[in-house]
Amino acid sequence: MPVLSPQSSLPAARANRVVEVYDFRRPTTLAREHSRVLELAFETFARQWGTQLTTKIRTGSAVVTEQVTMATYDEYAASLPGSTAMVLCGIDGQESRGVFQFPSEAALFWVTKMLGGSSSAHIPDRKFTQIEQSLIKRLMEDALEDLRYSFGSMLTAVPTVEGIHFNSQFAQAAAMNTLMIVAAFTVRVGERSWRATVALPADVLVQQLGSSNPISDPAAAPAQLRAQLGQVPVDVALALAPVPVTPETILNLAVGDVLPLPHSVSRPFDLTLGGKPIARAIGVTHGSRRAGQIVTTEETNT
Repeated sequence: MPVLSPQSSLPAARANRVVEVYDFRRPTTLAREHSRVLELAFETFARQWGTQLTTKIRTGSAVVTEQVTMATYDEYAASLPGSTAMVLCGIDGQESRGVFQFPSEAALFWVTKMLGGSSSAHIPDRKFTQIEQSLIKRLMEDALEDLRYSFGSMLTAVPTVEGIHFNSQFAQAAAMNTLMIVAAFTVRVGERSWRATVALPADVLVQQLGSSNPISDPAAAPAQLRAQLGQVPVDVALALAPVPVTPETILNLAVGDVLPLPHSVSRPFDLTLGGKPIARAIGVTHGSRRAGQIVTTEETNT
């Protein structure tokens, strides 16, 4: 194993690793079981969205899920570029709205390809015209259908497009302290790629997760731990009583040497686990194999 001196530099893989800061002021996070269910749902949506883009703009497209987190709407909005396209989506029975966010340049590129334009032309970062907004709205309606399909019973109603905004600081989809489930994606179309996000109110999804995917009762954790440990395989051995010797004796051992052991013939063997005796056993024959028959346990010896 290589040893790093105080002057040694870290391996490149560790030096370039991005460290995520943990906020101890708000330690509430998703349960691991719930987090995995959401990741699978968003991964399914990413595949559906990529297929839909390929069909609509007639160019090979792929969407890859990068991360699924929970954050307040204030934190989410602060992480977005100041100028970006934000499609606000209404959800039945909820004051908070969902958000589809992607660069305006990406949306204009999609529209250009849909209308048969050149992919090499420069696309300025600007607001959409009425025709462009109608086309983007239709794309998002189809994406929301894919989102509803991907989440199944977790999303009981299809969100609807309510409007498109171009400033992340002015688009108020929810109250600042509202918890949101945020998924980050990389959208690739041809040789171009953009970062996109989808944010949904946590109350909409977590409530459904709690009923369809209940997590374990914390009070049952000790019993579950004992049950799991009881099934872990361990190695046991029958051993003679140990004898202390010097390194010189070990170095001079040769074939035919006799090493006296302080283990009487009438004494059973020690049944050891990790070098510690847990019982005593005598050697017996079991079919065509040798075996150890337990005669005493460590508890009965003390």
